[in-house]
Amino acid sequence: MSPFRILLVEDNPGDVALTREALRETPFESELDVASDGVEALAWLRERATRGRAPDLVLLDLNLPRKNGRELLQELRQDPLLGIIPVVVTTTSTDPGDVARAYELRANCYVSKPAELEAFMGTVRSVIRFWSSVAVLPTRDPARPSSPSPRRP
Repeated sequence: MSPFRILLVEDNPGDVALTREALRETPFESELDVASDGVEALAWLRERATRGRAPDLVLLDLNLPRKNGRELLQELRQDPLLGIIPVVVTTTSTDPGDVARAYELRANCYVSKPAELEAFMGTVRSVIRFWSSVAVLPTRDPARPSSPSPRRP
């Protein structure tokens, strides 16, 4: 089975490093790419999607330079090639307005990142475990964009 592909859209190098470490501690093969802002992420996603290499999951921070997470999420959901990719908002905000807006923009999940190291690592592992082995995701075959394909570790 091919690796579970993740795009992390995060401008905090510490959170990127912790996410990489959390992925190393999971029992399945994954491939993590990182974009540090919404502009970079959108360009990366469009380039990959046209080659049939879109990620299985996007982990999206809300507070990003150039194009914030809300703007990126809105553009993703309007794009026929990218709109089907599951997006999990991962942010430090617990503001009810941020949560509501993310779901209005059709985020698949909203997760508040804990400040404590072990809690952060556990949260990342739980999110990845769910999306890589429990959730049924769209197929990677661009010719059949609506056919689900279950993922198992």
